Amino acid sequence: MNDDTLDASGFRLLHTMIRVKDLEKSKDFYTRFLGMKVMREADNETGKYTVCFVGYGDENKDHVIELTHNWGQEEPYDLGSAFGHLAIAAPDVYATCAALEKEGLNIPRPAGPVIGGTRVIAFIEDPDGYKIELVQRD
Repeated sequence: MNDDTLDASGFRLLHTMIRVKDLEKSKDFYTRFLGMKVMREADNETGKYTVCFVGYGDENKDHVIELTHNWGQEEPYDLGSAFGHLAIAAPDVYATCAALEKEGLNIPRPAGPVIGGTRVIAFIEDPDGYKIELVQRD
């Protein structure tokens, strides 16, 4: 390490937080449709919000998603233009999209090769409109 470089050996990406309007609907989406597990959930009475962490592995080792529900939030959140998407590896993007389509989920970009490449991807939307890229595992 030189003088102007931070030693990042002790750093780890923990989670990505997204605000959700209906926590139960979002938990159902991420667990039932994407196969994630609820790691933990907690209410914060002072801050008037609930957090629910979902993911595929041990939260102490793997990156997870923090679903944050602010109590009393009536209107949908403005998703803005800076956030792009979450990406999830899938064993068969075509089959996953077919199953999700039967469930009535929004699939704005159907399964197929990425433009200019061969990797198969698709984009789906969660209940709040967040984009999720499904990426074919090699």
